[in-house]
Amino acid sequence: MTRETRDLIARLSGNLPPVRSLAPAHRRALTWLLLAAPYVAAFVILSSPRRDLAAKLVDWRFLVEQGATLATCILAAICAFAMTVPGRDRRMALLPLVPLAVWIGVLGDGCVREVLSGTPSGLGFRADWICLPIIAAVGAWPALLMLVMLRRGAPLTPHRTVAMGALAAAGLGNFGLRLFHQQDVSLTILVWQVGSTLALASLAGWAAPRLLRWRTDLRHAIGGRNEARPS
Repeated sequence: MTRETRDLIARLSGNLPPVRSLAPAHRRALTWLLLAAPYVAAFVILSSPRRDLAAKLVDWRFLVEQGATLATCILAAICAFAMTVPGRDRRMALLPLVPLAVWIGVLGDGCVREVLSGTPSGLGFRADWICLPIIAAVGAWPALLMLVMLRRGAPLTPHRTVAMGALAAAGLGNFGLRLFHQQDVSLTILVWQVGSTLALASLAGWAAPRLLRWRTDLRHAIGGRNEARPS
């Protein structure tokens, strides 16, 4: 019986093509970033970098804000790729919250400082509707690339996986936006730019079953077998 079982396993697996394991999540995230960064850089150049960019590059507050944005983007990408590998700790989705908190904290501190200073920019609030479509446009190629790469894994938690991937793409889009969109009122940035980034990530997470169909198809297949099983 043991020999027959071994022969059966050998026959079933003999003609299967070799399976190539996915690269580690951090390497896939680095590949994604290297492929997405030229598009963002080209978008910034074609849109004309902001005139005060040289001065901003020596402003510690701007550098911390951009660094936290980029860290949020990278950690969200790593988490998204890690969550397509069965057995990985799903609590990794909490990692991007650390730089995200720093990003929001720097802008929140800027809001308080601007209000306390009594400057007109700190006391006023201007709607900046252009942020959402621009972030979506700058993050379009990174988002598409992210989706293609995520489809190679097994999205056991599609909502969180897609939300993390979208946060990475939208965060990269926001990073590029700050390099050519001259808007420095902290409250406006916090509401319209960070808010747009989080809104895009939430919307993508909600639409996850339509973007990653692996779990949905599996559920239907199991359900179909259960229905076909006689009572």
